[in-house]
Amino acid sequence: MIQYVTKSLPITDLYLTQYGKEKCLPAHDHGPAMRDYYLIHYIFHGKGTFKVGKNTYHLKEGQGFLICPDTITYYQADEAEPWHYYWMGFNGYQADNLLNQANLSRENPIFDTSLHYQLTQQFEQLCNNKMADQRDELESIGQLYLLLSLLACGQTKDEATDSSDKHIKYVSQVVDFIKMNYANKITVAEIASLIGLNRSYLSSIFKKYMNQSIQGYLIQHRIQVAKELLRKKEITIGDIARSVGYSDPLLFSKVFKKVCGISPLNYRKACVHTNK
Repeated sequence: MIQYVTKSLPITDLYLTQYGKEKCLPAHDHGPAMRDYYLIHYIFHGKGTFKVGKNTYHLKEGQGFLICPDTITYYQADEAEPWHYYWMGFNGYQADNLLNQANLSRENPIFDTSLHYQLTQQFEQLCNNKMADQRDELESIGQLYLLLSLLACGQTKDEATDSSDKHIKYVSQVVDFIKMNYANKITVAEIASLIGLNRSYLSSIFKKYMNQSIQGYLIQHRIQVAKELLRKKEITIGDIARSVGYSDPLLFSKVFKKVCGISPLNYRKACVHTNK
């Protein structure tokens, strides 16, 4: 068993209390017991049973369960195929709201995910953080947000429209971010981090709905803005390059010609000729 307990932290929007990884022995159990914080277990191998109130859930790999504060629960590993799981304990003013976004609550404590690989990778990153200093502490809180985001994105539901609505929302957030920040040096990884999603997952959603990559859309938008600016002959090509996110005018010219099939200078000349 690997377990880490965080330092004492003030009550804030969201904070970790503990986290870890365990390969349980056959019939290993815990409880009945109560906690004063939220606790999520995610099963990455094997099977087991989770009991809360009058409900009993038989769970397996790719599933998980939520334990809410001040709730008596009991869980036990299967005798033949004992489960191996990650866990994370957390609390904070925003905990309940974030769990609701992942469709998790006292009434609905079980989840399935379609993002098994991403979720296990994120848990591994969290468990590799030993809370050595304040920087690691802040990093772990960031990973907690990412894990809750993955839970919200990866839940398997019959309501396909719910998933579609979420995807459209993420695509809109990417488009809005690019339109507001195209003049700055931005990366796909930065966009994914700000939205709170795994980079590859966000990229796949965006390509599905927009039929192009996020980077491709960013370049396309920059060039479209540049075309409008090139019609204003008082603005130099160097200034235009910097205005659309390219510190190197030569790189801007190369990208512009690749997209438009003509250099920025010749495009400007063509615009002037057309206006005449």
